[in-house]
Amino acid sequence: MKLVVQRVSKASVKVDNKVVGKIDKGYMVLVGIKQGDTEKEADYLAKKLLNLRIFEDENEKMNLSIKDVGGKLLLISQFTLYGDCTGGNRPSFIMAEKPDKANELYEYFCNKCSEQIHVETGKFQTHMDVSLVNDGPVTIILESKEK
Repeated sequence: MKLVVQRVSKASVKVDNKVVGKIDKGYMVLVGIKQGDTEKEADYLAKKLLNLRIFEDENEKMNLSIKDVGGKLLLISQFTLYGDCTGGNRPSFIMAEKPDKANELYEYFCNKCSEQIHVETGKFQTHMDVSLVNDGPVTIILESKEK
């Protein structure tokens, strides 16, 4: 699994011109699932994400987690994170998990995160318009360990 985490002051996602997810202070996270990923990877990344310290403390040091600041998550499924362009200019997505399995693990990941923090989501396997104000900007990539 791979996460692209952006610290935001606000973010939203629309499907068919209707807002389906919206947050203020928190993280907008693109979630990519590769073939063979399991709940083990989802558990690892949920814990890592919720404890990631990229909010500033009173000394302006990145030392606070999303839980420490009462932030929220906007989780967006993003199979293109596993696009491979090494063989040419058109990406290959053979590393991305099949939609049924990916959706199952994405839902599991969202539910795991929502046990500790407020979570909003996009809509799996649809065209989405994502808007955000990146705070900082701060963008971090998290990946599960290789098997």
